[in-house]
Parts: sequence; C-alpha cells; structure tokens
Amino acid sequence: MDQTIKFWKKGDLAAYFGLLANNLTNLLTMMSLLIFVVGIPSAVVYGKIAPAFGMGIFIASCAYGFFAYRLAKKTGRTDVTALPSGPSAPSIFTVTFLVILPVYTQTKDYEFAIGIALVWCFVEAMILVVGSLLGDTIRRVIPRTVLLSCLSGLGLLLLAMNPMLQAFEAPMIAFAVLIIIFINWFGKSPVFAKIPTGFLLLAVGTGIAWALGVMEPGAISQSLSSFGFNPPSLNIDGFMQGLPHALPYLASAIPLGLSNYVFDLENIESASTAGDEYQTRQVMLTNGLASCIGAAFGNPYPVTVYVGHPGWKSMGAGIGYTVATGISMLILSLFGIGAFLLAVIPVYAIAPILVYIGVVTANQVVRETPKLEVPVIFIALFPWIANWALTLANNVLGAAGTAAGTVGIDKLASKGVYYEGLSHLGNGAPIASLLWGCIAIFAITDKPLRGAAAAAIAAVLSIVGFIHSPTVAFAKGASVEFFFGYLMIAGIFVIKYVMDRSKSQPKPETGKNVA
Repeated sequence: MDQTIKFWKKGDLAAYFGLLANNLTNLLTMMSLLIFVVGIPSAVVYGKIAPAFGMGIFIASCAYGFFAYRLAKKTGRTDVTALPSGPSAPSIFTVTFLVILPVYTQTKDYEFAIGIALVWCFVEAMILVVGSLLGDTIRRVIPRTVLLSCLSGLGLLLLAMNPMLQAFEAPMIAFAVLIIIFINWFGKSPVFAKIPTGFLLLAVGTGIAWALGVMEPGAISQSLSSFGFNPPSLNIDGFMQGLPHALPYLASAIPLGLSNYVFDLENIESASTAGDEYQTRQVMLTNGLASCIGAAFGNPYPVTVYVGHPGWKSMGAGIGYTVATGISMLILSLFGIGAFLLAVIPVYAIAPILVYIGVVTANQVVRETPKLEVPVIFIALFPWIANWALTLANNVLGAAGTAAGTVGIDKLASKGVYYEGLSHLGNGAPIASLLWGCIAIFAITDKPLRGAAAAAIAAVLSIVGFIHSPTVAFAKGASVEFFFGYLMIAGIFVIKYVMDRSKSQPKPETGKNVA
C-alpha cells in the first residue's frame, strides 16, 4: 500500500468499536431469534448459520476497503473513509418471522425452513445485482435532498431511537458515555484527548456498569459454552431443497429487496455528499454477490451498506475500521466469541455511539438542503416515524398476547392510537418515504410532470401491496383507495402542468386600428 495512504488512522479505532458493536448486536439478535423464538438447535445456529453470516460481512467489508484504497489512490486524498458494511437489520426480523418461523412451525423441519430462507436471500441479492445496472441513473433522477432525507429517517428512527431509549433505562451508565460523545465528537475541545474516544467510551461505560453491579459475572462463564471453531461449509443441498417450495414466501423478498436497494442508494449518496464518491454499480454488485456467497454457505440474511458513513468520517476514520470490523466479525462468528464480549461490555456503553451516528446522519441533510426544500426533510420522516411506532405497538400488543384486531381498531382510535393509519403509513416505509419525498420536492420546485410520474409509481406500488400494506397482494384491503388517491395526485400535477403551459404561451396579437 502507498505510504501516503494509511490503512489505519487514529479515528479508525473509535469507528471500529462503534461499527463492530452494531454488527455484533445484529449477530446476537439473529442467533437469539433463531434459537429462542424459532427453536432451531443452537449447534446449527452457532456451527452453520453464524459462520456464513460473518463470512458475508467479511467479503463486503474487504471489498469496501479496496474501493476506499482505490479512491484514495486515484484522487491523492488521505481523508477517504470506507463505506461501513453489515447485515440488513430489517431482513433479520423479516426472514425470521415471515419465512423461517412459519415454515418450521408447520413442518418441524429446520433444515427445510432454512433452505427456503436461503432462496429468499438469493432472490433479494439478485434484486441488488440487477438493480446495480440502474443505480447511477436513479441517483441522477432522484434529488439529493430526497435521498438524504430518507436516510435521516432511517438513521434517527431505526438506528438511534432504540439506543437512546436504552440509554434512558440506565442513566448512571449511559449519561456519562453520552456527555463524552458530545464533548469529544460534537465539540472542539475533547476531554482526555490522548485516549482514543471509542476506547474511552467503552472503558468508562464498562467500568461504571461493573462498579454498580449491573453486570453479572455468571454470564461470562455461561458465554464460554459458545466457544469453538466452526468453519463455514457449503449448503447447496439446503438451497436446492427449498427452491421448489419457496415461491409463496418470495412475496416479502421483493419489497424488502427494493428497500435494501433504496438503502444502498441513500448511503452511497450520503458518502458522496460527505466527499467520497463510490461507484453505485460496484457497491451494489458487492452486496449482491456477498449475500449470494453467504447464502451458499447457509446464511439467509443479506448484506448491505450500513448507515452512518458521515458519522464515521467525522470521527476521522479511514480504510481500516471497516476491514477490521469484517475480520473481527468473521473471527467472532467462527469461534463464537460474540456472546462473551457482550457479557463483559454492557450494551449501555455501546448504545450511545449509535445515537451519535444517527444524529450525524440526520444532520447531514440539514447542512446540504437548500432552504426552499427543507419541508421535504420532515415529510420524508413521517413514514419512518409511523414504521417505528407501528413496530412498537405490535410488539406491545404481542407481549400482551393479543393483536390490534382483537383489541379493536375503533377502541384503539378512541384512545388516540390511530392504528390503521400507522399500519398504512408505516408499512413499506423506505419506499414510501422516498416517493413522498419526491412528490413533495417536485411540488415545491414546480416540476409537475416529475411529480406526476412519482405519484403514478406510488399508485402501482400501492395496488400490489409494496407500500401501505403488511402483505404483498393485488388490490386487497385499502390498496385500491391508495391507488386512486395517488392517481388523483398525478392528475393534479398534470392539470398544473397544462395550466402553466397555457400561462406561458404568448397571447396572439390583436389587429391595430387604422385611423
């Protein structure tokens, strides 16, 4: 590597801890869901799925590091920051609850359930591979304000909100970590400047947690049971077994694949805005191929570009943090060390780092948006807010052993919980946020034909259930109402275009009177 291009910089350490914590949390979430919710044997999860999970992240991380090195070499810059990589967090829940759990509950055959999920992952990966051909074109068509606004909703609601709630569950630990973040990363005069902030945060949070007796020593000895070397192995047989039976479950793969496609577009645009211009096609191909390889070895969860590039860049991160995270995830998944780390390091010391990344991601759109387009930011937030609230409401109802339909939609509405509206606005949030952002910005900037096109696309996606519906189905439930609602928007845009054209036409000259 060129001497002028450093593989590791001071800021890489803090970014490494933050990104690793996020990836590790997703790994442990995945393992917990499969073992304790679905009921798949722990030996299968630790020995087959987790190693392939780590391998997919490792492949994408190494590719991202190479892209960053090549960009640095091409531009001669030393401040290039690599893209962060990790699993698609929404996919972890979607694949588990919409594919693996119902198939396993029905058949009691975990290998068959995993096989169908592998096909699901492959289909989603193919959406990225095929979509990579159009990625740069779509980035040129969709305004930057819209892409960054959608990403701000993702950063605040899906990345930062739950960690902030966790921080307020343990203020004696998390508040100290939060204030150090405010001073060192938001401020200009860091405390303990010679100590890398990422290490300082973990040390302070971990020290306070153990001193207060929050951590349990018994969890450490229990976590040691997951140790062992489990190399990834090809699982083509499982994939082929699930292939003929996967079609009924692929309906959820298409909208989520499109959502991940949008995530990638938004994160690539975010990196470009921060100064690092990566080729959309190469990044998406990397995610698609890494997901395919992971599926071939038994991992049903796709890889994506993680949110937060501007945050890691603001820490001074370069190339090393994302490659080191990929290597660590591979090692942790191969040897089962993840549970041990979380038994030692409290989540309350890690969560505030994700709050910082979410805030920086949202702040980027505020800095880059022209004053006229600022309302677009808030309009694009609404689907994300509804999505977060819908998830929270469903989880609360599920914990109580009931559902919205059982309680009664009218009864919930009488208490100020507009569940039906939450369901419509929150389902398909990534795509709905993008479309409403486009509708708003084309209305504000007086581009009625583009606005009509965005509304027409929304009409098509709503009638098939890709947005505003919990399941993909043609003309079911309220989808017909949304279809015609969006067509009305398109019609208004067309009327405005016609009216504007008529106003701009020169009036015919009247004949002059001759004296």
